[in-house]
Amino acid sequence: MAVTATPAARVSGPESRGAGIELRKVTKRYGGNIALREIDVQIEDGEFFCLLGPSGCGKTTTLNLIGGFVGPSEGTIWLRGKRIDTLPPHKRPVNTVFQSYALFPHMSVRDNVAFGLKMDRVNRAETGRRVDEALALVGLEEFGSRSPAQLSGGQQQRVAVARALVKRPAVLLLDEPLGALDLKLRQRLQVELSEIHREVGTTFVYVTHDQEEAMSMADRIAVMNLGRIEQLGTPFEIYRHPTSRFVADFIGDANFLEVRLDGDVAVLTDGTRVRCERGGVRGQASLMVRPEALRVGDLDAAPTGALKGRVVQSSFLGTRLRIAIATACSEAPLIVALPGEAPASAPAEEIEVAVWWEPADAILLPADER
Repeated sequence: MAVTATPAARVSGPESRGAGIELRKVTKRYGGNIALREIDVQIEDGEFFCLLGPSGCGKTTTLNLIGGFVGPSEGTIWLRGKRIDTLPPHKRPVNTVFQSYALFPHMSVRDNVAFGLKMDRVNRAETGRRVDEALALVGLEEFGSRSPAQLSGGQQQRVAVARALVKRPAVLLLDEPLGALDLKLRQRLQVELSEIHREVGTTFVYVTHDQEEAMSMADRIAVMNLGRIEQLGTPFEIYRHPTSRFVADFIGDANFLEVRLDGDVAVLTDGTRVRCERGGVRGQASLMVRPEALRVGDLDAAPTGALKGRVVQSSFLGTRLRIAIATACSEAPLIVALPGEAPASAPAEEIEVAVWWEPADAILLPADER
């Protein structure tokens, strides 16, 4: 999928470092409803940046603000040091790929990709060269004469990306572009989009509610909730070091235990004392442990601080065993993930076992949530 062309919007050299997009104290209201609340975020030039969160959290509103489809109620938006929130969409070096793709059914693939250049009155020779490059970039060189109806869903998605990139925007906005595809195709196109991003170097801002999709592609993720950014960081930081119970619960699977702190020890509701990384939390707190960090063993061989539990379910999920264990310190069973195990190696249901974890794998989170 190699291509030798360099997008005109791409900046090379030292000046390519730093802010590509900045939202400064941006608030968006629709009547009495606040969709976004004083968003402050800086997206670096050339970054693959994901806005992640549940429906209604404000992620698509943020994308629409950058694209110019709506204007901020308060605050400003900047692109490479220039204010753009006062500009109409067609004057911003920004293109959007929607979930529906919005291809013209009566046009060939080639004409779909060329449409924006023709509207900009780019000459025929330049248009042809850039369309060739865009189709090569997405691996559709041999499909230029086909109509969208003759393409698969994944191929249509790639045409939409080519049409957006052919104009060489500084920023490509992607609004859940893989949401209508089946799982295996979605996973393959996640890899392809990452490869395209590396080839062109354009800033990608990607909206999704799928945490695995965000973690597989993004350089950084902004987890959004109720119009705010709950946490901003790399996929590793957000998964391993969540700063709120919402983020810990939204990103991957998590076990939560309510505790009170006694010095450097967390005391569970049944009185069991366990060690953990304190992280500045005081008083009442939630202790979070990922399923893959839990260990299961015999009661007589368990370390100090292990919990006593009863196996209530064991499921083989192909790449891992999923074991649910009821304990006295939690209403919900603890979920344990054992990778690469055979079903026969799982503890039998209804037997009593010990459950424990390493202190570094237990994250303390504030008990009081917004």
